[in-house]
Amino acid sequence: MRVISYDRFGPAEEVLELGEMPVPAPEAGEVLVRLSHSGVNPSDAKARAGGRPGVTEPAFPRIIPHSDGAGVIEAVGDGVEAARVGEPVWIWNGQWQRAFGTAAEYIALPSDQAVTRPEGMSAEVGATLGIPGLTAAHVVFGGGDVAGKVLLISGGAGAVGHNAVQLAKWGGATVIATCSPGATARVRAAGADHVLDYSAPDLAAQIMEATGGRGVDRALEVEFGRNAALLAEVLRPNGTVAAYGSAKEMTPVLPFGPYLFKAITIDIVLIYLLAAPERQLAIDRLHGALAAGAFTPAIHARYPLEQAAAAQDAVMTPGRAGAVLLEIG
Repeated sequence: MRVISYDRFGPAEEVLELGEMPVPAPEAGEVLVRLSHSGVNPSDAKARAGGRPGVTEPAFPRIIPHSDGAGVIEAVGDGVEAARVGEPVWIWNGQWQRAFGTAAEYIALPSDQAVTRPEGMSAEVGATLGIPGLTAAHVVFGGGDVAGKVLLISGGAGAVGHNAVQLAKWGGATVIATCSPGATARVRAAGADHVLDYSAPDLAAQIMEATGGRGVDRALEVEFGRNAALLAEVLRPNGTVAAYGSAKEMTPVLPFGPYLFKAITIDIVLIYLLAAPERQLAIDRLHGALAAGAFTPAIHARYPLEQAAAAQDAVMTPGRAGAVLLEIG
């Protein structure tokens, strides 16, 4: 089978190689999926570049990157129902703590990591759901139903944020989203009730005005370190921050007093480690919103497998409007 792989850290065009490997055989409890699409995420590019703190070399001698993908089950291992053969599926955690991910024609992985695609779900959509889809669903609904609540979504034009805006509106929330001025129309079209410039000097005052002075119930935060002080100002007492990123400030300074006297909960989200019941809830929410026609994951660009380096560079380019996919065949 054709694969993209690397054996050292470095720039995408220097270390990602197109090659051949044997088709894997599914072990007990596994399925073999013939992949049509691989979802590319910033975490894939950062891992390949050696950007994780304290990690000086790849965890395996050779790595096939990417955790998201979609395809069709071609074979099953012992303990998996033979009826799964032929199922269209989407994949999560394809390369999490594993050597071989979805940038290949085939992947063998545990059966529960290949989620049956409901009728009408395309492989392209399925390949966007692993990281950006599940993250959005969990940060929106991880604290329960959001009907009647006010949610603040930072980075509403990003892949996770854009998904979250749509899911939150479907869930019945009032949505305040922040983004750059150039993305305002796109974020509003996704369903946000209020769209604000994330760089506005009076952003906290604008958020409070949008809530009638009551503050927000839940904040979905892509840059926690940069926005920790702002969140203390705009959250209601007993509000929650669901933080899934802090790339620009990885050592936040927390204004503890304001957090304490509002009893603010900080929920740090790493979707790779989501417990099974919470993951199933997020999957159900994604499928439900898709079935209702309330959720359309945006796709920014598609590349053939052999252009994986360009795809990884694209996913790290500022201003990206949606997911980046590899089309495998």
